[in-house]
Amino acid sequence: MAEKALYFADDKSRRLYLAKTIIIKVLVYLFLTIFALFLLAPFVLMIVGSFVNAKAFDVFKNTADFSQLGFANWGFSNYAEVFKDTYVNNLGQTVPKSGNNFPVFFLNTFIVAIGSTTVTVVTAVLAAFAFARLEFKGKEALFALLLATMMIPGEMMVITNFTTVSKLGWTNTFSALIFVHGVSVFYVFYLRQTFQQIPNELYLAAKVDGVSDIGYLWKVMIPIAMPTITTIIILSMMGSWNSYVWPNLVAKGTWMDQKHGHSMLLVSNGLRLLFSQGSENLEAIKIAGSMVISIPLFIVFICFRKYIMRGVSRSGIKG
Repeated sequence: MAEKALYFADDKSRRLYLAKTIIIKVLVYLFLTIFALFLLAPFVLMIVGSFVNAKAFDVFKNTADFSQLGFANWGFSNYAEVFKDTYVNNLGQTVPKSGNNFPVFFLNTFIVAIGSTTVTVVTAVLAAFAFARLEFKGKEALFALLLATMMIPGEMMVITNFTTVSKLGWTNTFSALIFVHGVSVFYVFYLRQTFQQIPNELYLAAKVDGVSDIGYLWKVMIPIAMPTITTIIILSMMGSWNSYVWPNLVAKGTWMDQKHGHSMLLVSNGLRLLFSQGSENLEAIKIAGSMVISIPLFIVFICFRKYIMRGVSRSGIKG
């Protein structure tokens, strides 16, 4: 209080300072609110459009009549259409959806997401432990070379990876979709930073007690670094779920067991297949398909967002 009394020469300057502070805060929050509404508007329209029946949404699209978005036209018909293998075209005819099978696409995506995430986490943990704790000749040079590969655009690897997958006979198999994401240099670097924060004295004490490197990694380092590992799991799973270019290149047909006709498309490719259907009345159904794909990721983010924040904050703090 004494410092404020010295700072403000009189009551008028104190009131002026408070007024400026309030005005600045109001303007900042007003800007943030407008910016947030600007970002949220497409998502709100996406949610509303997914529940509005196709005909009403088609009228809204052509006339901008917001009354068509009223609750009277809401329902789950668009979501039901997403999982059907037929649709009604502009002529009122029932037409097949060119192999659309969303349940199979979801199953494929879950298998790929879980498989690739498991491989990514295992390789990241082992590599990060080696670079953070073990001592071997050329470790720093090898790690620098590994980091240098992050400067290479991923698109440059597509042709090489596709050639390798083709020669191995992995086209239209889960192996091509899973193992291409098996190693992430960024996750190795990210986890190494966390491992380096763990005191080396714990490792030396464990060696004195006769604990193996794998035992120390499993019992000490992994539990301490679990927030970071959880972040890697979430981000890796999201990346696998949203992957489009690589699956569309190596898995756009059916599995090698041709007699069962098991499609290898993922949800991202399946949604693109739905977009390719030639009907003007499918706009609301396409939006519903986008919602179906986005909901799992939204749930994962809501449930585990605190682990992402905790992992990011731990990776930048020493001691």
